[in-house]
Amino acid sequence: MRAPFLALAAPGILFSLLFALAAPQAPPLPLGRVIAGYLPAWSDFDPRIIDGSKLTFVIYAFAGVSPKGLCSPGDLQDDIQDGFARLASLKARYPGLKFLVSVGGWTGSRWFTRAARSPGTFADSCVSLLLDNGIFEGIDLDWEFPVEGGSFRGDPTDKRNFTLLVRELRRRLVELGARRGKYYFLSIAGGANPNFIFRNTELARIAQYVDFIIVMAYDFHGPWEKVTNFNAPLYPTASDPSPNPVDYTVDGTVRNYFAAGVPPEKILLGIPFYGHSWRGVQDENEGLYQPAAGPGPGTKEPGNLSFWDIAAHYERPFRKHFHPEALVPWLFNGDIFISYEDQESVALKARYIKAQGLLGAAVWELTADIPGAPEGSLLQALHSVLYVDP
Repeated sequence: MRAPFLALAAPGILFSLLFALAAPQAPPLPLGRVIAGYLPAWSDFDPRIIDGSKLTFVIYAFAGVSPKGLCSPGDLQDDIQDGFARLASLKARYPGLKFLVSVGGWTGSRWFTRAARSPGTFADSCVSLLLDNGIFEGIDLDWEFPVEGGSFRGDPTDKRNFTLLVRELRRRLVELGARRGKYYFLSIAGGANPNFIFRNTELARIAQYVDFIIVMAYDFHGPWEKVTNFNAPLYPTASDPSPNPVDYTVDGTVRNYFAAGVPPEKILLGIPFYGHSWRGVQDENEGLYQPAAGPGPGTKEPGNLSFWDIAAHYERPFRKHFHPEALVPWLFNGDIFISYEDQESVALKARYIKAQGLLGAAVWELTADIPGAPEGSLLQALHSVLYVDP
């Protein structure tokens, strides 16, 4: 991987020669084998059930953005002492594991537009967040979403300002690394919607400044829609009734990122460790592509099921199917339809990562898997292909 200051030189960013020469180089990341796992602050996780030996990065979610446009503890605020203590315990067990903090998320992106208008101030506040705890070794920006498409109103200036924000944060992290003799990582979480990829961001420029982009290749469909469909199909199907079905697949999204100028070695493919459910589904075609009344059962909220919950309570009593084109499973019983990932579909996505020359995978989220990543868990299936299979 190129040194960050070299990547920045092309757009004309002038670093102090002292900092440029002293800045630590990015440690080599094994192409096709990086596995990052998101860990939500609200999950009350037990560090003993996280198998860090199968991970490259743990990304703690979420810090937020304050109304003043500053990086703030966000979701971490209520869990500062206990949560950081558990992270420290996990870090002690796996000293080679790298920890990043993710800023934003679906509910934490309201003030990103303001932050992006003062990138230096925001970057300084993010550096302070890193220094305040000593656990984190980088920042993941999860702006959902610049310009449009999120739960908060964006602005047309977000497109250019997002690039400037990422550029400035990289500059500050390089300076921090030069002072402390340590490399600090920078990533973004990128949306799957074609508008995000082509119209509302400058992904080719952003890719120069980040170590990787986590492509959130999931939530293509869910119980907010009135017709059942797959959460994260690898490929389109001939019978998918939705508009533009090719764009709303993993492969279609990855190819869109390539077309936008993002090199494959900068992509971590997002893989969901959860499923979506619908109720009131017509008993036709085993529930697939059928009208539904609304969200079905959930682990913590209607319509969203963690994989461990699906494996424990739904796989056996339900009829299970695997789509030969989409390469993902689904369950159907009575009037309940569930789209999710199993070991087979995750292994196929892992083989896709290797075939496309991607950097690796990122999973949302670790506590949704079977605890401890035993045989039968999704993390085990992912790791086995990326690290064991030829």
